[in-house]
Amino acid sequence: MAATEDYTKIMKDMMGAFPIDMSAFQDGFKTNASLGDKMSKVAIAAAEKSSEISSKWTKETLAKVTDVTGAKAEPAEYSKAFTDFASAQAELAAENLAAFAEVAKSVQMETVELMLAAGKDLGEDVTAAAKKATDDVTAAANKATKEVTAAAKKATASK
Repeated sequence: MAATEDYTKIMKDMMGAFPIDMSAFQDGFKTNASLGDKMSKVAIAAAEKSSEISSKWTKETLAKVTDVTGAKAEPAEYSKAFTDFASAQAELAAENLAAFAEVAKSVQMETVELMLAAGKDLGEDVTAAAKKATDDVTAAANKATKEVTAAAKKATASK
C-alpha cells in the first residue's frame, strides 16, 4: 500500500505561509492618533482664543454699564448715557464678532491643511501596505504552488 500524502498538513503549511503584516495597521493607527492630536490642539487653541474674546467683551461691557447705572444730575443725561452705551455695544459687537470670525477662519484653514496632510499620509501608508501585501502573497502563493506540485508529483509517482 502506497503512502498517502497528508494534504491537511500541506494546506495548513500553505495557509501559514500567507503573511499578515500588522505594521500597516500600526502605521495607520499612529497616523490616525497623530491627526487626532493635531486636531485637538487646533480645537483647544480656538477655544482659548474664543474665551479670551468673550472675557474681553464682558469686561468692556461691564465697564460701560457702570456709566449707564451711575446717578445723573439731569434726566436727559440718562438718555444720553443709554444711547452712548447702545452705540458702544454695537461697536463692541462688530469688533468681537469679527474676532470670532477670524478664529473660525483660522480653525477652518488649519483643519483643511491637516486633513490634506493626513489624506496624503494615509494614501502613502495604504499604497505601501498594499504593495507589501501583494509581494508577500505572491511569494507565498508561489511557494505553496511549488509545494502542492511537488506533493502531487510525489503522490503520482508512488502509485
